[in-house]
Amino acid sequence: MKPSVSLTKPIRYAFLLLPNYSMITFSSAVGCLRAANYISGKQLYEWQLVTISGQPISASNGLEIAPVIPSSDLDLNNLEALIVCGGLMIDQACNQNTLKWLRKLANNKISLGALCTGSYLLAASGLLEGYHCTIHWENLASMRETFPNVLISSNLFAIDRDRFTCSGGNASLDMMLQLISKKQGAELVASISEMLILERIRDHYDIQRIPLRLQLGNNQPKLTETVALMEANLEETISLDELAQYVGISRRQLERLFQKHLKCVPSRYYLELRLSRARQLLLQSNLSIIDISLACGFISAPHFSKCYRDFFGIPPRDERRRFSMAYKTSLLDESTVKLS
Repeated sequence: MKPSVSLTKPIRYAFLLLPNYSMITFSSAVGCLRAANYISGKQLYEWQLVTISGQPISASNGLEIAPVIPSSDLDLNNLEALIVCGGLMIDQACNQNTLKWLRKLANNKISLGALCTGSYLLAASGLLEGYHCTIHWENLASMRETFPNVLISSNLFAIDRDRFTCSGGNASLDMMLQLISKKQGAELVASISEMLILERIRDHYDIQRIPLRLQLGNNQPKLTETVALMEANLEETISLDELAQYVGISRRQLERLFQKHLKCVPSRYYLELRLSRARQLLLQSNLSIIDISLACGFISAPHFSKCYRDFFGIPPRDERRRFSMAYKTSLLDESTVKLS
């Protein structure tokens, strides 16, 4: 079916592509708009691809999409929203020119959205303060530490006034369906979900990661409650006796539950949670080693470094340096390919 001519202007979105953006998240968002046009038989939506330089940029899978236009050429008249498309190593895309341009759009009353880690750029621009938002779960810890005035959740997506953000992966499908529903109604959205073979349309109350209770079933409420307490108290840790008291069982019972279902003792599980959070902060923020150690409940930086080395096989300072060098090498390789 070919779209028919519409008497009203199409709703226009612009997608700002950042280096190493998530292709699956971006293509899912655009796919929803394309499906809306196809099913309705009308040109309901149109979209433009934007980069700061006007040159194509590689996604995290190495692919490039063209044509793109430079940010300076984007027509803001009748623009529904600009959507920032993030992915890997988002902090490396956080330069003053980009942040300044995003602020300019906000000053022009343009709605702003973000896919995956694009939320980080909006927050760095000061454009998410006082707003509810979300970001990919791997970046939640660093986002919360870096931007304490932003209301960050672990939900699939968040829509708050003129800001909308999604966590990544195919969560952009759910967010775009919600936005389409507001403009075109639930009937079209239901048809889109059928076309895209979606089992159900998820809403913003759905969370990103599979809850532990779904992995273990509903027969272990004490265990899942304990893990939830651990996850909520990484900076100021709770003793095992206190955890057992909070969930209403004995310490020995709690130890048996962890051993049977998670194959480890509670203290080890708690330590791994804290070290995993520490690694996120180490690689995704500029926090010092001592600040990271304190944020993850370690009594000192040397104690943290020892635990980190024992678990990951490398001291935290060396891992941060290796990660930084790997990123610089990838940029150099990409530049070399483009020059050749």
